[in-house]
Amino acid sequence: MERYCVSRFRSIRWATREVMVGRVGVGANNPLRIQSMTTTDTMDVQATANQSIELAEAGCEIVRITAPNVRASEALGEIVSKVREAGIEVPFVADIHFLPNAAMEAAKHVEKVRVNPGNYADRKKFQVREYSDAQYEEELVRLDESFSPLVDRCKELGRSMRIGTNHGSLSDRILNRYGDTPKGMVESALEFVRIAEARGYQDLILSMKASNPKVMIEAYRLVVASMKEEGMNYPLHLGVTEAGEGEDARIKSAIGIGSLLLDGLGDTIRVSLTEDPVREIPVAQELAARAEKLWKQEGEARETEPDEGIDPFSYDRRDCERIDLGNEVALGPKELPRVVVSSERALSEYEAIAQDLRLVQSIRQDTPIEGIHLKIDCPEDWIHLELLVGKVQILPPFHVLELAKDSPLDSTVKLPPRSLPYQSFKEDETERLNEFLAFGMTHDCPVVVGLNGKDLGKGLASALQGQDNEIIATLREAEEGTHMAGAYRGLAAALKEYNLPFPIWIRCAPRAEDSSLGRLLDASVLSGSLLCDGLGDMIGVAGEEDPDRARGRAYDLLQGARARISKTEFVACPSCGRTLFDLESTTQRVKESTNHLKGVTIAVMGCIVNGPGEMADADFGYVGTAPGKVDLYVGKQRVRSAIPESEAVNRLVDLIKEEGKWIDP
Repeated sequence: MERYCVSRFRSIRWATREVMVGRVGVGANNPLRIQSMTTTDTMDVQATANQSIELAEAGCEIVRITAPNVRASEALGEIVSKVREAGIEVPFVADIHFLPNAAMEAAKHVEKVRVNPGNYADRKKFQVREYSDAQYEEELVRLDESFSPLVDRCKELGRSMRIGTNHGSLSDRILNRYGDTPKGMVESALEFVRIAEARGYQDLILSMKASNPKVMIEAYRLVVASMKEEGMNYPLHLGVTEAGEGEDARIKSAIGIGSLLLDGLGDTIRVSLTEDPVREIPVAQELAARAEKLWKQEGEARETEPDEGIDPFSYDRRDCERIDLGNEVALGPKELPRVVVSSERALSEYEAIAQDLRLVQSIRQDTPIEGIHLKIDCPEDWIHLELLVGKVQILPPFHVLELAKDSPLDSTVKLPPRSLPYQSFKEDETERLNEFLAFGMTHDCPVVVGLNGKDLGKGLASALQGQDNEIIATLREAEEGTHMAGAYRGLAAALKEYNLPFPIWIRCAPRAEDSSLGRLLDASVLSGSLLCDGLGDMIGVAGEEDPDRARGRAYDLLQGARARISKTEFVACPSCGRTLFDLESTTQRVKESTNHLKGVTIAVMGCIVNGPGEMADADFGYVGTAPGKVDLYVGKQRVRSAIPESEAVNRLVDLIKEEGKWIDP
């Protein structure tokens, strides 16, 4: 296929056409645009206008409002008038599902119409059938007849349109031909794009949203490659749908959105949180600021880029050798990525380190620290290390010991069991590297080597291959002009070039001077972009004084990238005017009852539009279907209907028990 981005090593923006949303330009040379969506009832005109004003004042540049029927579409005109009377010129988007008539009315009042190609003029029946080519063409003719009037109206009125594919709401036609896949998501959108282009209309923006960042990233990459093959260059609206709330939602959103921005993809973004929509804006602004800073440093892309040995359009773990670290912990492509915590204390504080480890390991038995990273800065630290090992009964399975550059490397040094010596090297330090490898051989232990991709020259590679060591590779520092994810990709490419199948340790070390949100987003984008490509066998978060917080953050990053599941996965829509209950409080009640169910995915959906389709990956669903009434799902099958909201959480727990997925807290 076509390359999906200009470079995977430098952040260079993909050039799209410009699409105007009212007075706001999207794509081309315009800055990243920030979006959000109102959560009020659209028929409550004043409340929706007030919330729109609040969003605009917080920095939202495009406001979306749901229009579930023609009456709601008519109300958009009143809402827009009230906002304009307040002196706010923010453009509006009507969010349309199912009803072409609602879209036709909405186009009279707002600057942009969003349609979901999976359910616009389609009612999902979850039918299993095979379409012949002739039958499929008949479906496309029917689609053309339904969609063309909206294209003509938007063209006539100067409105733009977003073709917004959602992973969980693909039409039966697409599902039966392409499956529930990123390819199906792409084809779902392009069917609509081709109809629009045939009528001379190109004011289009595309989105490929999913609650699973891996699926979302793959779908956006695929749609860009597919557009290139068909001579298209439409702007992209980025978002991870149904991300939920709190830090988990911010991590998941940063993984999906941030990874694509690193690759130069994206023109407008929305961070979907099950919270007050105003709280989405600072997160989106932080992600946009980081991306635009990188884009300004873009540099030049290479005609031929290094081969990392991964397929960016399908997920597979990078192949590497297996290394046994003891206590049933190992690294390798069939092993879970391991969690390493870097101690910020000097080893002279061994008693405090011991106390930290005893506490964490005793209360976090399901999500333990698997490796502790300690620094040996002086000869006395070897004594401190021995005293630490003697004090801690619940030790992590292995210890990464970062040795100072001038540390003695000889047989007189006594390493504790399960120790992994660690040093960093430049290309011209082959002699020191050989000495370090010999030290590892003497102690019969794996070693950790810090490198840059550019430092893996023939001489260094020869030195590495000249020893029969078990080696774990990590990044020494990023090459100038290369972002950290690109540098790790470069490391993977260099290891592949020289046939060095070493596991890779991802070290997240956000800048200490950054805000707490900034540090969270940076760690999420770095680790998530790599893990979603199948790169990374160990992960650690540095810079946290509390080792338990560093441990928890690492597990949260792995969970966000779907690389290692350590707790309940919640899929929750961000609420809108369709929502039939208070989504924030309901999600909290569901979490309080079920957040100990490791490996179970629970979807909390405000309405049937975001119901069985959007929760494509969920084991259980809690879906509003009428005011005060909830339906419960197992997978995509509705198994309980019209349950009073006051009873629904308890009934959900009963259902999980019936399905054999319950464990007591």
